[in-house]
Amino acid sequence: MASTIPAAQAASQPSFVKLEPSSSVWDRITTWASEHKAAVYTIAGVTLVATGAGIYYYTSESAPTPQDLEAAAEKKRARKENKKAKKNAQREQKSPSPETKSQDKPQAASVQSEDDVPDVTESTVASLSDETKKDYAAKLKAAGNKAYGSKDYNRAIELYGQALLCKADPVFYSNRAACWNAMSNWERVIEDTTAAVNLDPEYVKALNRRAHAYEQTNKYSEALLDYTASCIIDAFRNTQAAEAVERLLKKVAEQKAKAIMEKKQRRLPSATFITNYLQSFRDRQLSDTISEGADLAENSGKWWLRKGLLAMDKKMGEGYNEAAEAFEKAIEAGDLGENEALAYNMRGTFKYLRGEADAIDDLNKSIELDATLTQSYVKRASMHLEAGRRDEAAKDFEDAIAQNDKDPDVFYHRAQLNFILGDFPEAAKDYQKSIDLDPGFIFSHIQLGVTQYKMGSVASSMATFRRCMKNFEKVPDVYNYYGELLLDQQKFQEAIEKFETAVQMEQKERVTGMNVLPLINKALALFQWKQDFSAAQELCEKALIIDPECDIAVATMAQLLLQQGKVPEALEYFEKAAELSRTEAEIVNALSYAEATRTQLEVQEKYPQLASKLQGMPASAAMR
Repeated sequence: MASTIPAAQAASQPSFVKLEPSSSVWDRITTWASEHKAAVYTIAGVTLVATGAGIYYYTSESAPTPQDLEAAAEKKRARKENKKAKKNAQREQKSPSPETKSQDKPQAASVQSEDDVPDVTESTVASLSDETKKDYAAKLKAAGNKAYGSKDYNRAIELYGQALLCKADPVFYSNRAACWNAMSNWERVIEDTTAAVNLDPEYVKALNRRAHAYEQTNKYSEALLDYTASCIIDAFRNTQAAEAVERLLKKVAEQKAKAIMEKKQRRLPSATFITNYLQSFRDRQLSDTISEGADLAENSGKWWLRKGLLAMDKKMGEGYNEAAEAFEKAIEAGDLGENEALAYNMRGTFKYLRGEADAIDDLNKSIELDATLTQSYVKRASMHLEAGRRDEAAKDFEDAIAQNDKDPDVFYHRAQLNFILGDFPEAAKDYQKSIDLDPGFIFSHIQLGVTQYKMGSVASSMATFRRCMKNFEKVPDVYNYYGELLLDQQKFQEAIEKFETAVQMEQKERVTGMNVLPLINKALALFQWKQDFSAAQELCEKALIIDPECDIAVATMAQLLLQQGKVPEALEYFEKAAELSRTEAEIVNALSYAEATRTQLEVQEKYPQLASKLQGMPASAAMR
């Protein structure tokens, strides 16, 4: 069977076999977006950096962006926006708000008693002078504020309605919407806030109220659009609105993901993904009964099993599809003898890679047939962990160790589990145990070095990687991962040199199934260091030629395009990433980013006056 690099290199690989972080590339994007909510919508001010499981995004003051070079202009714009925001805030303080109703007080004309409140109807208003209309509108608004403060919402609605007869003011509509909101009449909230926004497209309070009403009526896309526009107008200073954007992105994505999953044709992920998963297990010799020298009847179960195992060594999409088909036919043909457990193990593996829920049944059958095949426990543990069943995953490792406490694979993968759960000391112990049992498996060494780095032992980590380069000098993965740690330390030139070495080795050593991650890492390094979009994009395009369905390359291309303001093109790549996702959770993560990009386009189309504000927003304001 083929051995491989850690599945961690695949962007959306099964959870516990990842190299660096505890989640897929889309989980990482989601985590980043939750910390830097506005950055989903900003064109500049974001730095990309590659780590063990793919790409990571963050804002770095030490890595200047094009906007940093225009700091003076941005400060001037920021002052202008702050001045306008203060003006809006002063106006909004005059209108009642469900969130601050205890503090609401009439701000215009005061009303001493009900007798002071004018009575206006459609028939009488026409006879009033403009000055009288203005005076009446102020008094009616003040009376409406007072009624609202007393929770007499019906009376407040009546008064605001009369005020609107005198003057079509967006504040009057928004105040009346606050009353409808208090009464949970969401359709009327939407009606009045829409009227307010039509009069003042940048009326933040009205947008937020309408967004809330949309969300209450399950119109998540509409709510997302309004909250997004509100955030952009308010320069992302409103934490509640920004959190609402994040919440709604997930809701919209979940709705669409369910529909996609219902129609989704199960297929194998990219060759990069599969290779990285399979190579996290050590090479095992084929048994004599299915070895290449064994005389097997064509189309027998053993013949199909051997055919599938040999096809995996091609490390290409065609070979993996051939292998998956062969394992199916091996079990159909039967007469596998001592190899039956292995056949179920391998069919279950490829079902799992396709995201099929019944994959675990094959692993259960494999363990039932041969309890000593510890790899089946390990793979079943990954399925448990992906489904959130941590206790079951831990139990599988215990059972595997009980069967064979000298199997380095078990300790290696249990270390991955501990790494993901954040227990780095325990992970380091298991990686070291795996090394003690088999010093020749490079990925235990790599993982140990990464774990030391995560624990803050940078010197130990660097020493581990230097030993790896000495003892495994022809293994490209060593240079790739060492480059990632150098990049994390912003040692750009050294990192790029390591990535280039890895690329050259991949091209020389691996005639088929070239690992494209060094290309992507180099692309990210060039962008982070020099904002060289052209070179970075060219490298990603090269990676996609080699592996068209590599989700890390697709996601990176999307980000690079978004950074350049090529939003429609970025959206295409985000949507492609969703298509490549294996599970519903992965589709949700991918679609969340796609929906963020789509919403940005919709905001620019519906509110063209916000386009320049969106593109010109200072990174410092966006990253609150």
